[in-house]
Amino acid sequence: MIELIPAIDIIDGMCVRLTKGDYDQKTIYGNPLQMARQFESIGYHRLHIVDLDGAKSKHIVNSEVLRQITLETNLVVDFGGGIKTDKDIETAFEAGASMVTIGSVAVTQPDLFKRWLNRFGPEHIILGADVRNGLISINGWKEDSTEKLLPFLQRYVDMGIKNVLCTEISKDGTLQGPATALYKEVMAAYPHLHLIASGGVSSINDIDNLEAAGIPAVVFGKAIYEGHIDLKELINRK
Repeated sequence: MIELIPAIDIIDGMCVRLTKGDYDQKTIYGNPLQMARQFESIGYHRLHIVDLDGAKSKHIVNSEVLRQITLETNLVVDFGGGIKTDKDIETAFEAGASMVTIGSVAVTQPDLFKRWLNRFGPEHIILGADVRNGLISINGWKEDSTEKLLPFLQRYVDMGIKNVLCTEISKDGTLQGPATALYKEVMAAYPHLHLIASGGVSSINDIDNLEAAGIPAVVFGKAIYEGHIDLKELINRK
């Protein structure tokens, strides 16, 4: 059974969604805590939070929103966006995150990423692999690195990473369907990874297709907020 992970992206303390990571294509959907409570009341147990202000600013900005959600719900939260230093990652865990998603640091400071992986353990670290034109993107998707996806993953699989969040940026926020072929390629290369697919989910059928393809988990956001996915219907089918 595929793991279902609703997403909340935060700018200025509010729940938002971008299109293809473009901060100029922003839609505001309301209060993050209210949204998290709604997810929990329906029966969801996991939540993916992205601090978009943090990703842009290169340090955590919305830790208090994270703290509020983890204090006032029982959701298991993974948190990413702007985690660049020891202080940032410590802030995220102190604010209640069960896991953190690390992307840019894995590209720009692999030794620091390895130290965090050893310090906090692979069960608490998710490798963020955000892909555009076949290359890993960093710093809030504002820059493309020279790292290709599969070799990048291999380096961290060798270090012991178990959880990977892979976003196909060209799909993100478009409601045009996920990059299922890309995720199948990753699973074929690394069948033991807990791969979390992200980007483009537009319907329950998309999630069913990812499950049929053997993808372990899926993050989805805009399809919820735009009414394309009925959360009660989805969870009751699983």
